Amino acid sequence: MRRVSYTIFFWVQALLIQAQDPQFSQYYAAPLYLNPAFTGTTLDHRFIANYRNQWPNAARGFVTYAFSYDYNLYQYNSGIGFLATVDQAGTAGMQSSQFNFLYSYKWNLSSQWVVSAGLNFGYAFRTIDMNKLIFGDQLMFDSNGNVPTDDPALFNLNTARYFDFHAGGLIYNKNIWLGFAASHLNTPNQSLLDQEALIPIKTSLHGGVRIPLYNGPFERDRVSVLSPSFVYKHQGRFDQLDLGVHFLYDPVMLGIWYRGIPVQQNAKDNLSQDAVVVVLGFQFEKLEIGYSYDFTVSELGPGSGGSHEVSVKYLLDIQLQTKTKKKDKFIPCPSFIKK
Repeated sequence: MRRVSYTIFFWVQALLIQAQDPQFSQYYAAPLYLNPAFTGTTLDHRFIANYRNQWPNAARGFVTYAFSYDYNLYQYNSGIGFLATVDQAGTAGMQSSQFNFLYSYKWNLSSQWVVSAGLNFGYAFRTIDMNKLIFGDQLMFDSNGNVPTDDPALFNLNTARYFDFHAGGLIYNKNIWLGFAASHLNTPNQSLLDQEALIPIKTSLHGGVRIPLYNGPFERDRVSVLSPSFVYKHQGRFDQLDLGVHFLYDPVMLGIWYRGIPVQQNAKDNLSQDAVVVVLGFQFEKLEIGYSYDFTVSELGPGSGGSHEVSVKYLLDIQLQTKTKKKDKFIPCPSFIKK
């Protein structure tokens, strides 16, 4: 019975975790995670670090780290990048890590519009901290589980290792962008047991527009910018819409988002709503720093502790000794940074 209970517990955990990939509220501060077609959409070397602590009061919740680097190889009409993510869940130390190589290729449709197609080749592994597990035979002799276990289920736990493939497309100019991405195209098996726990394919549609609030004849040092955007995601039986707006008055950036689909009901027949997100950041020519907090509005309630998120982006300009005419061939992806 102990082994059956143990297996059921892990199946429940696997189903809960695979229902939704880790996410970032500041989704455009994690562009390579959102869509590999964003690889190489700046003219500089781009370094980005992301940190998210979701529901810290709910059994330690979920903690996610991401680091990425990418660069535009304009002489080859291409972009290359690297992305590493680590996601930690719950008190049992469940950890999923993934390392990805990204490539994109770009076409100019006109002097204003660019199409980018991207691929992401990843290798992942998933583990759990055995020292944080408590088995039934431990509780029989000590209510705190501070005795050794002889449960044979312990020896059935393995590290899950798998390849993971993603792809995406993006069309953009200096002020408008629209993209589509698909993740887990090979539906890898992430089970820690000798069973099957496939990751369902995740698809996302995202877009936005950058609206300068002054287009007059006089040049200004500071121009306020309004930028509404959205991301719609679908994975298995789960779907979600993030909808909001950024406002920039150089260098201060403010943002507000709503996450959920209030016209739809979830599995518990409640309105499908998750959080209201508030963002505060600073954007300079080469450095961008952002902080956001998710106010939980779902049935989980404010007792979850909400979610904290920090992002840092740094652009490093390294001029290579090559023909520079092609450097202007591709339009950099829209941002709130003054053009």
